[in-house]
Parts: sequence; structure tokens; C-alpha cells
Amino acid sequence: MIYGYEDSLTMLLMIIGIGFSLYAQFKISGTYGKFKKVLNKSNISGCEVARKILDENGLQGIYVVETKGNLTDHYDPSRKVIRLSTDIFHGNSIAAISVAAHECGHAIQDKENYAPMRIRSMIIPIVNFISYAGYFVMILSLIFGMIGYFMTGIIMLLATLVFQVITLPVEFDASKRAEEELLKLNIVDSNESTSVKGMLNAAAFTYIASVISTLLSILRLIIMANRDRD
Repeated sequence: MIYGYEDSLTMLLMIIGIGFSLYAQFKISGTYGKFKKVLNKSNISGCEVARKILDENGLQGIYVVETKGNLTDHYDPSRKVIRLSTDIFHGNSIAAISVAAHECGHAIQDKENYAPMRIRSMIIPIVNFISYAGYFVMILSLIFGMIGYFMTGIIMLLATLVFQVITLPVEFDASKRAEEELLKLNIVDSNESTSVKGMLNAAAFTYIASVISTLLSILRLIIMANRDRD
């Protein structure tokens, strides 16, 4: 009876986790699709917005380049480059300038040595090592015992969770900076600012959903480990 209850609970946790992830992806895709069709009043592209924000913040040395893919936009702190996907780079929509400004927010964080961003950069090698080593240990654990498998999985997910939690303030702060810069430089007005906020909030929700999903996965593995121990 207990086994059946725990088995059902782990299944429910898995379904909830998947549901959060799917909803987050649906939300960002839907919001991006909506604001991709809304032109900004300044009629300037994401590339132009990025360049303007960077220059106004003394970041003339950071390049803005086009990259392949859809919503593959990111700031590369090691190379001091902002990479914008084609639609964002050339687009003059609310979505384009929101995403471009957000990546500039990360560049400004880098310039100001924003603590959470520095911490995240420092732990990336550790998280990657735990992940790669963990997969090898999990294979051995499957051979020598399921408890070891579960515990290794929990450790890997905990490392991922730490990274995701530290990422939250980095992303939220970059979005806040993006909104402020767009208003300060008169790229958007107060009405458009609401749309920008909606676009950035949808993107932020994907990070929140990732944290929730990882937490649920950890809880699920703990339940399964205790079940097998009994």
C-alpha cells in the first residue's frame, strides 16, 4: 500500500514538473509571437537598440553580432560580445528591442562586477564537472545498486539547482536594467514599457519553472531512494 502511494506520488511530481516546463515554453513562445508582430515607436532594430544602450553606458568595446537560431540571444562575457538571433538583430518589434536590451543588461552587469553574475560564472566549471562525473557514477550505480544511483542523481540535481537559483537574480536584474535603459533613452514610451515588461516577464518565468522542475525532481528521487531503502 505504501509502495503504491509513493509510486503514485513520484509520478505526480514528474507530471507537475513537466507541466511547469511545458507551460513556461508555451508562455514564452506565445508572448514572443505576440510582440514580434508589434513594431516599436522608434522603428529601430534590436541591433541598433543594443548599440545605443552599450554606447550610452561606455561599452563601445562590446560588439553586437548576428547568430543563428531562434531566441539564441546571449551575452558572452569572455569575448565581450552580444549575440542576437536573426529576428532580434534585424527586427524592429517590441520583442526584438526587449531581448536586445536584456542582453545589454548582462553587459552592464559585467561592467559593474554584479556579484550574482560573478558567482554564477565561478560555479559553472564546478556544476559542469559534477554533471559529467555524475553521469559516469550513475552508470556504475545502476550496476552496483539503485541507492547509489538515486543519491548521485540527487547530488547532480542539487548542483543544477544552485546554479539555477543564482541565475534568477542575474536574469531579473538584467530585465530591470533593460526596462530602465529603454525608458531613459526614450526608445519606448510608458505604454510600450508595459509591453516590454510583459515580454521580459514571460522570459523570466522560464527560469522560475526550471527551478520548480528541478526541486520536484530532487523530491521525487528522495522518495524513490527511501522507498528502495525500505
